[in-house]
Amino acid sequence: MIPVTKPFLPKEEEFIEYLNSIWERQWLTNNGPLLNDLELRLKEYLDIKHLLYVCNGTFALQLAIKALHLSGEVITTPFSYVATTSSIVWEGCKPVYVDIDSETFNIDPSKIEAAITPRTSAILATHVYGNPCDIDAIQQIADKHGLKVIFDGAHCFGTHYKNKSIFEYGDISTTSFHATKLFHTIEGGAVFTRDPDLLMEMASMRNFGHSGPDTFSGLGVNGKNCEFHAAMGLCNLESVDEILDKRKSLSLHYFARLKGLKAKFPKLNSSKDYNYAYFPVLFDSEELMLNCLNMLELNKIYCRRYFYPPLSALPYVEYSVMPVCEDISRRIVCLPLYHTLTVSDLDLICRIILRVQNNQKVKPKVIDGLGGILANKAATAINGHSYIHK
Repeated sequence: MIPVTKPFLPKEEEFIEYLNSIWERQWLTNNGPLLNDLELRLKEYLDIKHLLYVCNGTFALQLAIKALHLSGEVITTPFSYVATTSSIVWEGCKPVYVDIDSETFNIDPSKIEAAITPRTSAILATHVYGNPCDIDAIQQIADKHGLKVIFDGAHCFGTHYKNKSIFEYGDISTTSFHATKLFHTIEGGAVFTRDPDLLMEMASMRNFGHSGPDTFSGLGVNGKNCEFHAAMGLCNLESVDEILDKRKSLSLHYFARLKGLKAKFPKLNSSKDYNYAYFPVLFDSEELMLNCLNMLELNKIYCRRYFYPPLSALPYVEYSVMPVCEDISRRIVCLPLYHTLTVSDLDLICRIILRVQNNQKVKPKVIDGLGGILANKAATAINGHSYIHK
């Protein structure tokens, strides 16, 4: 079996060495020494001044929204993982979707201003697949209209924009260190800001609002992480350059083997170093994509329709027509990519895909009925009714 991803794991003895130190200290959580060491070493590796290590990437988004005191409407992308939208809704704000760029798959800055209303408080944009948004254009729009900016950088570890870490941009940037990410701490995430006062506020909010052992500066929750997860992060950080190099090598091999495929790949932002977090393929047709998925699964090779469906089709948001996103979402697939993927397995994947393309007699496998759902919602919206799932 070839899964879409596998977590990187360090040498067992390296992790056990950290575990032994935890047993000796019996300090398991609550801002322990390994957690502090991880924060320091991440700042050094990323060349940034401020970050907070938190329990997961979704909480990082929720913390960012809460710390910036957002309310009303938040402009965001329909093409991202569900956490981007659910965090907005969870914090009592309304997501307002702006369609994506057909080349980069990121939010289209040229369409943002038309979505701004007196109720808009922020822009929350995702760097899709680790490919940076048009950061400068988004920031200029935000500055013009007095809006906050959050960048969801869940895919972005190791990515740079204009020779700086991608996490240096926006009022707050967030990331995920989930086990599926190229750098992971099993579970975990981080928030980044250039504002030291904002960092202190988020540090307090991460720890129940504590400003001291017996004092509280405000409302907070438990967003801390533990020594065990920090230990995994410290181990993996030692190998992160090797991980980045391996993913780049595998991705370049994919590009070479799939030259004749009727598909395209995201247009990369030229002002950064890409981290090859995923290998997305946008097929020319949904039929070809479904046929390839079907044949790959028959051979126990599992890809992922990432991101599918569009977030604008979620049952708890108001539907809005996003033609570019809806089209791309139907046709895009992420192929397997992970540190231990072999070149021979990669070649097998490519051979199957190209064989299917050259023999289009295979009946497509219908995975779900999103096309019909979107068509019905679009018709409802066009008829002048607001379509809101209850």
